Amino acid sequence: MKSPLLSLPGAVPAEGVDEGVAAHYGDLFREQRALADGSGFVDLSHRGVVTVSGPDRLSWLHLLLTQHVTELPVGQATEALILSANGHIEHALYLVDDGETVWAHVEPGTQDALVAYLESMKFFNRVEVADRTDDFGVVHLPAGSIAPVPEGVVVRETAHGRDLFLPRASLESYAAENGPAIGILAFEALRVEAHRPRLGFETDHRTIPHELGWIGTAVHLQKGCYRGQETVARVQNLGKPPRRLVFLHLDGSEVHLPVAGTELRLASEGEEGRKLGFITTAVRHHELGPIALALVKRNVPLDAGLLAGAVAASQEVVVEP
Repeated sequence: MKSPLLSLPGAVPAEGVDEGVAAHYGDLFREQRALADGSGFVDLSHRGVVTVSGPDRLSWLHLLLTQHVTELPVGQATEALILSANGHIEHALYLVDDGETVWAHVEPGTQDALVAYLESMKFFNRVEVADRTDDFGVVHLPAGSIAPVPEGVVVRETAHGRDLFLPRASLESYAAENGPAIGILAFEALRVEAHRPRLGFETDHRTIPHELGWIGTAVHLQKGCYRGQETVARVQNLGKPPRRLVFLHLDGSEVHLPVAGTELRLASEGEEGRKLGFITTAVRHHELGPIALALVKRNVPLDAGLLAGAVAASQEVVVEP
C-alpha cells in the first residue's frame, strides 16, 4: 500500500518491508525529538488491518492466540501471537475490541496469510474475518500527544501512544490538520530504544516468544488450548530459551551501521571468533547515538564485549539468560 502522504514536502520513501510510507521528511533527528516529546504523528498506513466480528469473536480468538482475550474489555489494547505447532512465532497482532469488532494491525504483507489461517479455523463459530487494509490505514500518535481523534475512529491506546484506524480517504486531511508528519525511521529508533521486538526484524523461522521478552506482553501463561502452547510451557518451566534479545550500544566512530544479519562475536576473539548471534535492527538515535537490537546465544556472558562485524558493541540485558 503506497501512502498518499508520500506527497508531503520532504518525504523520502522507506525501503524494504516499510516501503510505501516515508522513511523521513528531511530531518531524522528533529523527527525523533518531536516524537519523543509527544508531537506529530507517524504514518503506518502500510501495515495490514484485519478485523474479526461476530458474537463468538473473543471466545474464538482465545483458542487461537497466545493472549487471554475471552473477557477483553472494550477499548483495552493488547497484543498477541500466533505460533506454529512447534511454538515458533508466525504472526504478531496488535488488538483492540470496539464492542462489536476486534481490530488488529499486523506487519506489512502478512495480512493475507493471517486471514487465510483464520478462515481455515472458523468451523461453526459465529465470526466474520475481513482484510480491511484497502479501507483503513494506521496512524500512530506518540504518548503525550494532544492531537484530536476524529469521531467514530477506532483507537488502540498503550503506554507508547495511540494507534488510530483511519479511513484511507481521511489520511491527507488528517495530516494537514495534525502535523508534523514523522517518518518510520524515527519510530523505529524509539522502538529499539524501548527494546520492543518486531516480527520479521527480531524474529526468524525458529524464534520462540521467550527469546524476545514477549512473555507477559503477548503471551498469557495461565491459559491453554492454543497451538504451540507445549513449547511455551516447557521453556517457561525449564527456563532455558536457546537465544535471548539484547540491546547494544554501538561504536559511534563508524560511518555505517551494521546491517540486519551482521554476525556477532566476542571482542576478545576478534572478527574470526565464534558466531554468537546477529544484529536484528540497527538505528541512529538522537541522544544515544548508534544502537541496535540483537539475538545472541543464551550463555553469552552478560558483561562480554561484542563485535558486530568490525563494530564494537556493549550489551544491555533485555531478556535474562
